[in-house]
Amino acid sequence: MERRNLLRAAVLGGSTAALGGSLWRGAAYAAPAQPGTGPYGALGSPDANGIRLPSGFTSRVIARSGQRVSGTSYTWHNAPDGGACYADGSGWIYVSNSEINPSGGASAVKFSSTGAVTGAYRILSGTRTNCAGGKTPWNTWLSCEEVSLGYVFETDPWGVKAAVRRDAMGRFKHEAAAADPVRKVVYLTEDETNGRFYRFVPATWGDLSSGTLQVMVAGSATSGSFTWANVPDPDGSPTATRSQVSGSKSFNGGEGCHYADDTVWFTTKGDNRVWQVNLTNNTYELAYDDSLVSSGTAPLTGVDNITGSSSGDLFVAEDGGNMEICVITPNDVIAPFLRIDGQSGSEITGPAFSPDGRRLYFSSQRGTSGSSSGGITYEVTGPFRA
Repeated sequence: MERRNLLRAAVLGGSTAALGGSLWRGAAYAAPAQPGTGPYGALGSPDANGIRLPSGFTSRVIARSGQRVSGTSYTWHNAPDGGACYADGSGWIYVSNSEINPSGGASAVKFSSTGAVTGAYRILSGTRTNCAGGKTPWNTWLSCEEVSLGYVFETDPWGVKAAVRRDAMGRFKHEAAAADPVRKVVYLTEDETNGRFYRFVPATWGDLSSGTLQVMVAGSATSGSFTWANVPDPDGSPTATRSQVSGSKSFNGGEGCHYADDTVWFTTKGDNRVWQVNLTNNTYELAYDDSLVSSGTAPLTGVDNITGSSSGDLFVAEDGGNMEICVITPNDVIAPFLRIDGQSGSEITGPAFSPDGRRLYFSSQRGTSGSSSGGITYEVTGPFRA
């Protein structure tokens, strides 16, 4: 099911893009939306945390790198990156990777039903440059190493079970993962300038200890059909996984990945694109490409982590750019949702919604200092669309 196509979007002198006809059918662009007319309205002035938010939204700091999480004895990790939320009785848990090398890993913060912090703890240690990852339907966190011949580690958000290295998911410069419960596979991105888009097919759904790693095979065009081919040697040595299958499609710097409703979206930072893979008919296309914006300033630059809300909106975090999280609606409108002022040396990471959809968590990886030890993890609360 095709849900959006932002190649039909244009920015004409504003920071918001709106649907205006199909590019490849030659239709004329309609009048653009005005700046700040996304689903949540214009951004306000910076709040006490330096975050510009739409009316009705508020922010708070959850944790700072090198400091104890409020009300706990746990010291928050450096360079917070990819994250996800998990229901925990009437409360919830937010997990966050640490993108440092060595001693990356991941941590978690536990919340009560009112949003009060009730605990914080380590869930993964002894790994390297844990960038993004993904949530599984059986409520584990896949933490991905963004290093050459990196691994995927399956972790327990509650910190009870020991983390497990999932060798069958391949060794490459892992970025993000997105589980597809319909086809019973996990999609994987690769952060290389000539990276590939993969899927892992477990031998048994819910058990990632064995299975088949496959890679997307397609032409060089920005849209078309595709197939999957088995990667002969998922270990990636001596030949890198991205170089093993003739005809596998190259992507410039795979980043965030999100699955919903028979569609998977992923971002490529090297060319500032959001890709849409339509799984019911095995086709792919561009969902956003700033080089095809008609004029004005592209509303989204430095695409990175991506997540979705219950309304069908996509939220895309910027690595650099002007430090925004932008929203892409099912009606093909793209606009800034929030902006962090005074942290141009950082990037936004780890966007994830609480189980009730009322709170958005994310981090500024390097904060105001521009150093991995300056990371700040935030929560935004407000009237998110149902």
